[in-house]
Amino acid sequence: TFFASIQYLHIVPQLVREPDRSVGRRNDPFGGDFLEQVAKTPEKTQKARLRRIQEALRVAVPQLQEIELWRDVRGTPHLRGKYAHWRPQGAWQTEEQFSDGTLRLMGLLWGVMDKQGPLLLEEPELSLHPEIVRVLPQMLAKVQRRTGRQIFLSTHSPDLLRDEGIGLDEVLLFFPGTEGTEVKTAASQQEVRHLLEGGLSLAEAVIPRTKPEQAGQLALFGDE
Repeated sequence: TFFASIQYLHIVPQLVREPDRSVGRRNDPFGGDFLEQVAKTPEKTQKARLRRIQEALRVAVPQLQEIELWRDVRGTPHLRGKYAHWRPQGAWQTEEQFSDGTLRLMGLLWGVMDKQGPLLLEEPELSLHPEIVRVLPQMLAKVQRRTGRQIFLSTHSPDLLRDEGIGLDEVLLFFPGTEGTEVKTAASQQEVRHLLEGGLSLAEAVIPRTKPEQAGQLALFGDE
């Protein structure tokens, strides 16, 4: 069914690194069995996806020369990458040594290549460099056009919303209230349209409208 096809994805690097991460977990949206999912993918598809991820990651991690699935003596699957450095042959590292950003980006890229139902991404900008975050909308739009898969994401990132290709009708604003949360499109907000016409970016126009009213009170936390 449609609702059963919806996938939520929010990779938590610490779970990916756990030695017993796959025990009792199946299709864990937080990445507990991410490497098991990679390992169970048909070899031809698996290698093709890892090759595409490797090519994409070179933008963010230029030293990364190769990515492969590797099993240790216990048969536990690992992702390992070959990094170029002062040694002529480079050095291999597994997910245990990968940065949080590298693991999150790997999980994100793997997830969007799946051609199943709608994909829900929670704050995909976490742990990523701002310049990488800024191109995420373009990348996701290309994936959507190629696969036809719907992609929804939540964000608080000004960098992500600076993409000029994002339309007002694609942005949903959530306004918490006493009787629940009200959802409105940015296109329906006259003030947002006026701010954009005045030269502000989409991020500058919409993010302040959704901030908690008492956010400034957090600064008082350390007071006596």
